[in-house]
Amino acid sequence: MYSLLPVVAILGFMVMAFSLIMGVPLAFAWFGNEASPLDHLMAMAITFASGLAIWLATRRFKRELQPRDGFLLVAGVWSVLPAFATLPLLLHVPHMSFTDAYFETMSGITTTGSTVMTGLDALPLSVNVWRCLLTFLGGMGLIVMAVAILPMLGVGGSQMFRAETPGPMKDTKLTPRIAETARGLWTVYVSIAVACTLAYRAAGMGWADAFMHMCTTIALGGFSSYDASFGAFNSPAIEAVAIVFMLIAGINFALYFMVWRRRSLRSVWRDAEARAFFGVLAFGVLAVWLVLMVQEVYPSPWVSLRHAAFSVVSVATTTGFVTVDYSAWPLFAPALMMLLACFATSAGSTGGGIKMARALLLFKQARRELVRIVHPRAVHPVRMGGGIVDNNVLFAVLAFMLIYGATTIVLTMVMLASGLDLVTAASAVVASVNNLGPGLGSVGPAGNFQGLSDFQTWVCTIAMLMGRVELLSILVLFTPQFWQK
Repeated sequence: MYSLLPVVAILGFMVMAFSLIMGVPLAFAWFGNEASPLDHLMAMAITFASGLAIWLATRRFKRELQPRDGFLLVAGVWSVLPAFATLPLLLHVPHMSFTDAYFETMSGITTTGSTVMTGLDALPLSVNVWRCLLTFLGGMGLIVMAVAILPMLGVGGSQMFRAETPGPMKDTKLTPRIAETARGLWTVYVSIAVACTLAYRAAGMGWADAFMHMCTTIALGGFSSYDASFGAFNSPAIEAVAIVFMLIAGINFALYFMVWRRRSLRSVWRDAEARAFFGVLAFGVLAVWLVLMVQEVYPSPWVSLRHAAFSVVSVATTTGFVTVDYSAWPLFAPALMMLLACFATSAGSTGGGIKMARALLLFKQARRELVRIVHPRAVHPVRMGGGIVDNNVLFAVLAFMLIYGATTIVLTMVMLASGLDLVTAASAVVASVNNLGPGLGSVGPAGNFQGLSDFQTWVCTIAMLMGRVELLSILVLFTPQFWQK
């Protein structure tokens, strides 16, 4: 019989490690002279004790991870850690239910950015720091970070890396060792994070705001410490910094790793996915800008360009920052932005959606089929990145798209059956599955997910989890073959 205990042992270790991260909001509470830093200490102690108990009970069960272990551990980490992450919220926010707290922490760790909370401006700084820090951890992936330390536990991490890594090219290695690759990616991630913090500070943010919004910008997470999001700053300079770093975070981080190793930017310019990413976003900004000018939504073309550029980049990269209520724009604009959020970001980035790599492969496969209709005997392989794409990759992409479409439709129908209107139901599911954040209707940029029932909130929570670990990593757990020895 398939044994779960080796996976549970690693999960217990990761829960202990996760508790140490709670020291960050504890430090903010302590040095900020907040009323109840002991609440953070209590949350930290409960989490550490729970992880220690799990690890001590199962630590003797140790073996090399199998492929199925990777999928199970990924699902366990992304579902269990948000449960412990609710403790600071439950202890600090009055009358907050576990359902809402779990939704909030799942939204943070999955870098979705949807929220059920209001009055963010009045929250203790440590609570806002914790919310934003969760997105930073989830950005590059807690699993990728864990892979870097798994060798110390005596277990391999390649299965975990493949199960968590977004996009169709999961087996591409930057270095001979997976742990070295994970450490390299996190080095790049942290380096860009430092640059983003300094840029926000130079643009006019305070240090605390710069740190929190760096966390959610680099992770393309969308959380803010203000109800008005970036509209609270009303600063073109700050918005420009956000646009630059959202674009940076929307590209495959492996490219930056190669840029650092080769000391050349050619890796970025030669990447077909990166070129498509910039091209699609440029088209989106131009299209929305023209609509805003033709419809005379704003009196000045430069104001229209400012809001079009920020909103398109924010939504298309699945970040979800807001400066204006774009749901009040002509319908074409928010509809186009939601469509771009489904595929614009690159595989290996911190963004959500199906990823640009899959969209390109689908387009190339469709073009190949059209050529075959005219020339049935022609050899016309699908090429990407200078090489021929294996048919197994194409089949996997087609299967993923089928499951992606079916999941979105089924969850939308469930939300409709629960009493939501079509716009709210569909956009809430699309925003959750693609880890976008705000949707349209009652969950649009002028509102949040607070008005949903507990059932609807759990549907969106599950959708966020499935979207973050790319659907297949969750759905494979429900197949009978997975549990057979």
